[in-house]
Amino acid sequence: MDTTRLKVEHFGPIKSVDVSLGDLNILIGPQASGKSLFLELFKLVMDHANIVDVLRKYNYILSKTDVNPFLDLYFGEGLHSLFTPKTRIQFDNKSFSISDLLKPAKFKTNAKESVFYVPAQRILGISDGRPKNFMEFDGSTPYVLKNFSETLRVFIQGGLGNPDVIFPMRNRLKDAMKKSIDKSVFHGAKVVIDQASGQRKMKLSVNEVSLPFMTWSAGQKEFMPLLLAMYCLSGPPTSVINKDDYKWVIIEEPEMGLHPRAIQAVILEIIELMQSGYKVIVSTHSPTLLEFAWVFESLKMLPEDELKSALCELFDIDKNCTAAQVLNGLKDKAVTTFYFESKGAGVVSTDISSLDVEADDSLIADWGGLSTFSGRASDVVSKYYPETNDE
Repeated sequence: MDTTRLKVEHFGPIKSVDVSLGDLNILIGPQASGKSLFLELFKLVMDHANIVDVLRKYNYILSKTDVNPFLDLYFGEGLHSLFTPKTRIQFDNKSFSISDLLKPAKFKTNAKESVFYVPAQRILGISDGRPKNFMEFDGSTPYVLKNFSETLRVFIQGGLGNPDVIFPMRNRLKDAMKKSIDKSVFHGAKVVIDQASGQRKMKLSVNEVSLPFMTWSAGQKEFMPLLLAMYCLSGPPTSVINKDDYKWVIIEEPEMGLHPRAIQAVILEIIELMQSGYKVIVSTHSPTLLEFAWVFESLKMLPEDELKSALCELFDIDKNCTAAQVLNGLKDKAVTTFYFESKGAGVVSTDISSLDVEADDSLIADWGGLSTFSGRASDVVSKYYPETNDE
């Protein structure tokens, strides 16, 4: 199995995290357990040369001797303090030194971006129905949000052509997925581009009434940046974003604001990204993605066709429909799951990829706590539900 390994010690709240990444990788754990910082660090390690180029493009002055201003621009104002003299970073068993980031010999100009990052705060990148540009954000905003918003802005301006309707769209997403998203998120409404103000703004068209972005439901607003990210990475190539440059896709909390049915459609899109050759890392607080991973781990020994049939039943899709094609050839893919938790002196990680519900280790059996409540609910009902007596 081709894996990438990132080991981090003494970085912010992280004491020791050691993660070997496969094709689809799921990070779980309580809030403030270091998952986002770990993922931002992963992008920094992978894309530091490109990040330097982008910051210089926007006329940021980067010191050649003091790395702290650069770290503040990347993680957010004052967050260079995440790093201490004890911080250790190993990428594929090679040391990565923060002090080398700004040395000219350490990076090339015009470096390509390899990690497409969809941050948890993505809704903050949308203002009045349009993605903000990079320079609209203040110094406290992490680079990953500024860069993501700018990517969507450029994509809407020149990567979609000049459509009036951007959901549903031809050549973007398979029909079964569009129907699922429509049923669970948009309910027959269309997402349109309105240019009346001189800017390209997203609005929701419901029975020929045009609704501004601020009036949308929370789920619709949360989902739209994620949908646009999916558009960036799928469908026909565009002149403004070369999707083939990306090797990794990071999606934080794809379930935010979504009904479980919509989450299933998102999981199918994530699988399609994996099938397109991307390696995907997802952080989540939802058990739905883990339920897919558990079924996959439990049944991957089946013959290919039987495994596909089982997964089609799981997602409630016809085995012969186009959406089912994303489930072809999954058998050889590596799916990993890591649990992040705070233990006294800091955050540590545990590999719970087997998701074995009969494991002696409760972290594995309870899926890092995500299945604990549902299991307890079943136990309580079984205990207290009145037995019926046949008379």
